[in-house]
Amino acid sequence: MGKLHKKGKAGAAINYITRNQALKKLQVTLADFRRLCILKGIYPREPKNKKKANKGSTAPSTFYYAKDIQYLMHEPILGKFREYKTFAKKMAKVMGKGQYSTAKSLAENKPIYTLDHIIKERYPTFTDALRDLDDALCMIFLFATMPKTDKIKAETVENCQRLAAEFQHYVLHTRSLRKTFLSIKGIYYQAEIKGQTVTWLVPYQFSQDVPTDVDFRVMLTFLEFHQTLCGFVNYRLYSDVNLVYPPVLDLKLDEGGAGMNALIIESTQSSANIAKSVNTPITTSTSSSVAASLSKEEKQRLHESEKRLQSLSKKIAHIQESGNDEESKETTTEDDTLDEFPTPLPNQDGSLAGAVTFSEIQKASLHLTQFQSLFANCVIFLSREVPRYSLEFVLRALGAQVGWDRVLGEGSPFDENDDRITHQVSDRPTQGHRFLSRQYVQPQWAYDCINAGKLLTSESYAVGKTLPPHLSPFVEAKEGDYVPDVNQFEGETEDLEIESGDEDEDEDEDEEDEDEDEEDADEEEEEDAEHKDLHQIELEAEAKGVAFTEFEAKENKKAKKSGKAAAAPAPTTRETRGKKRTAAEAEEAEAKELAKIMMTNKQQKLYTKIQYGKDKKAAEVQKLTEKKQQLAKASKKAKK
Repeated sequence: MGKLHKKGKAGAAINYITRNQALKKLQVTLADFRRLCILKGIYPREPKNKKKANKGSTAPSTFYYAKDIQYLMHEPILGKFREYKTFAKKMAKVMGKGQYSTAKSLAENKPIYTLDHIIKERYPTFTDALRDLDDALCMIFLFATMPKTDKIKAETVENCQRLAAEFQHYVLHTRSLRKTFLSIKGIYYQAEIKGQTVTWLVPYQFSQDVPTDVDFRVMLTFLEFHQTLCGFVNYRLYSDVNLVYPPVLDLKLDEGGAGMNALIIESTQSSANIAKSVNTPITTSTSSSVAASLSKEEKQRLHESEKRLQSLSKKIAHIQESGNDEESKETTTEDDTLDEFPTPLPNQDGSLAGAVTFSEIQKASLHLTQFQSLFANCVIFLSREVPRYSLEFVLRALGAQVGWDRVLGEGSPFDENDDRITHQVSDRPTQGHRFLSRQYVQPQWAYDCINAGKLLTSESYAVGKTLPPHLSPFVEAKEGDYVPDVNQFEGETEDLEIESGDEDEDEDEDEEDEDEDEEDADEEEEEDAEHKDLHQIELEAEAKGVAFTEFEAKENKKAKKSGKAAAAPAPTTRETRGKKRTAAEAEEAEAKELAKIMMTNKQQKLYTKIQYGKDKKAAEVQKLTEKKQQLAKASKKAKK
């Protein structure tokens, strides 16, 4: 006989714990518990049997894993929360007594906690951090556009703006941008960083109305974690491309609304050269002149770079020593047990299955380099009515030289009268003064060029023209989905020439439209003839003395008989059947019927549901195609 287990001592009853039990175990308030769970990445769980997990009770409750709560008991931040509570009590007591000097000393010793260890725990590798960067960037770009309120501090908004600008500078420097899309929510961007795709949403820079029904305490807790994560990621990204982090902020340009250009991006190699030149022995006669030539900001910058360079050699030596020790340990243990991977079987042509050829790699790399320098030969000027914060980032990320109107901020590298300008982005109904040496386009041209991967002609995007549809590059069409005509919306490249084949296709389309119009006219004539015949029969019946009700009843019977005859299946001869099915189609249809017969009732119901969904999707696609055809006909008639 097996060992008897007492009820509630094994299984789901000990694997799960309710939220109230967790609060009692951790001895924290509900607000602190929520903050702790958000920072540590612990979420409520749904047990299979709530009654067993709640030890027989059916009361509604929130469950967590008992191991997660046990893990939280050893969290250092939990102690900091308790220290802050005692600090708040002391501060309230001192302020109530009016002891302001004591309150000042207490404020200086305020308990502060950091989230560095949590970032290392949740993201053991840098790739893991990049995979989870989407939500962090969306939150940071959201709060970067928020106004200052009693809940959102100005320091928080400024820090978000700085982190967002730093990340955008890295994307510009490495030309990592791949896709963009203008939606109702905002502007979607997608970049490829270290082999990982990072997608984030940037809201439009309008005056934001802060909602009152949003719990900003929860959002600010998430923001606190995401700020720390983005700081770590930006530091690693800048270090990998030999850039100084954090970049220095130019206060004059920042006050003048320069945006991203207010950050001074420096290379670590240039700062090292400056530090070497500073460390070289200088004579007394030249030292005074060099000191006078350097400003206070440059001196501080050089002093900071010296400190970094001095600590850099120690860090490199420590990393090399630890790496050598680990390699020596790994070689002794892993030499004996090496994994053996079986070689894939070759194809009929001799190539390995799933192998990528060298020519494919060359083509992909060539396409990527061409895409990264898409706007390299373009000098683009932004008019004062276009969104500079987005267009400057998008155009510079692919190699363009961008200037803007003074109204949009300081720091423009050239003015509107510059002869080098090839394109001017304008969003007004008419353009008054025009330069003949440049092309005038609307803002959508830049985004469509990026999604198409080529420079589109400016004719479709000219100022005052109706723009083509802006299709999302993030939508992947599945089988049966409605796919718009890519050739209609993709546009033409600037070097593309019109071929004669396209003219023939247009002529064929015009002929088809004329045939359809003739068929519609014939149908209308047949309906008019039938209506005249019916009227003549009614007059003859009235002359014979037949009542109208009797005549109507006879006509209804005839109509029903004719409808049944039309609904009856026609004989399956070669003439009525049209094209005969091929042998493969017949076999496929027969196999489907046989498979359906062999299904169980449950499987047949599921199959009918799947077919219903497919038919519904096909009907929607047919509806959209018909609507498209009607709009095309209406536009052609309007042109005529």
